[in-house]
Amino acid sequence: MKLYKTTKGIILEQAGAAYIVDDQWDTLINRDNLAAYLQEIIDDTTALGADVQHEFLNGPLLPPIGAQEVWAAGVTYLKSRDARMEESESSGAASLYDKVYDAPRPELFFKATAQRVSGHGAEVYIRKDSEWNVPEPELTLYINSKGNIQGYTIGNDMSSRSIEGENALYLPQAKIYEKSAALGPCLYVSAEPIPGESAIKLVIKRNDVPVYEDETTISRIKRSFTELVGYLYAECDFPQGCFLMTGTCLVPPPTFTLQVGDVVVITIDNIGTMVNIIGINPKHKL
Repeated sequence: MKLYKTTKGIILEQAGAAYIVDDQWDTLINRDNLAAYLQEIIDDTTALGADVQHEFLNGPLLPPIGAQEVWAAGVTYLKSRDARMEESESSGAASLYDKVYDAPRPELFFKATAQRVSGHGAEVYIRKDSEWNVPEPELTLYINSKGNIQGYTIGNDMSSRSIEGENALYLPQAKIYEKSAALGPCLYVSAEPIPGESAIKLVIKRNDVPVYEDETTISRIKRSFTELVGYLYAECDFPQGCFLMTGTCLVPPPTFTLQVGDVVVITIDNIGTMVNIIGINPKHKL
């Protein structure tokens, strides 16, 4: 089942049929057994007609987030560890990432509030003061206030590799800025965990021509989702739940950096495809 947050309301989609959900987003998703609750809505609600369904789902889609925070996990894939060691070699911090990959405690960091999150079809920004910017496609968990995983979405953890590589203590500046994150296009809800063989695919286009593309599978992550959630919720409370980006294994080479106008296409099996356009904060255009 897929939940879409649109400008006209919440839409639930399953097996090609769509249904209007008359509820507040935060109240709707912050419950246990969300999949069972949504199935009850399907059983008790008349599906939208094809024209109305098309109107809802082909209009602007909002990111599937309300009052939640977005957090992220780092160095959860071997390729991510290697990339961050490479970018930090000149600063002498490369060993930090090698150690955290094998350490009992994962790397977790705050990423964004809802106001800084873009949705499908919207812009994400690169920093003007960074020479090396990349997208990071990540399976993202939605965890309710009780610490239970209730759904999944696609995340784009935009990053400045040059700023983080200069000094590991600059991580917040490399990761947190206006439109530095994207979530979408929907919240995928299932009674069963998302399959480990689900593929994560990244394509970056410049002038409609792919300049980078690669894919991996969720199963290549080193840490379990329950482990990451356990550390995140150990000393933090999230009254409306939380989104957790689980790390990336798709890292463009050091010779690549994003440019304004590039198009980032991220696809995860079962969830769908999220497209974002690369922009820059308008205050730098003055």
